[in-house]
Amino acid sequence: MKISSLFIGFLGGLIFTGILGWLIMPGLMLIEHQSPFGVEETVKKISDNAISEDWVVSGITSLHKSVKKHGGGDLLPVKLINLCQANHAYNILKEDNSRIVSVMMPCTISVYQKSNGKTYVGTMNAKLLGTMFGGTVAKVMGGEVAEQQQKFIAFVNK
Repeated sequence: MKISSLFIGFLGGLIFTGILGWLIMPGLMLIEHQSPFGVEETVKKISDNAISEDWVVSGITSLHKSVKKHGGGDLLPVKLINLCQANHAYNILKEDNSRIVSVMMPCTISVYQKSNGKTYVGTMNAKLLGTMFGGTVAKVMGGEVAEQQQKFIAFVNK
């Protein structure tokens, strides 16, 4: 009787933990901040801040325009700022086991407007992402990338 109760309790705990993780993970992986500025000014500030930290702005995509051009409807502005820092990329990509992280490169920060008329900045939680991968990815993403990313968007936290 005690063993079956222990097993059922253990199994219930695993299921509860799994469901809790499933529900909480999106809120931990993706971070949203309200910007005090409009979309264009927010994009410019993030781009300028990234450049001042020796990152390259490899492109800015107007996602809402692309969606419409390819048959989707009208959307409120959504801009993607693609950022790269060569040394960080090199340190991750030089290792075969870490190369899979390339699917998330370049680093992207989104700036978008919601129906309330306000502008928001969306980022990945680089620190948590790095921790999940471990090794060099944890060192690079969880360290300098996470710190620098916060500098790019520091103006939204004031």
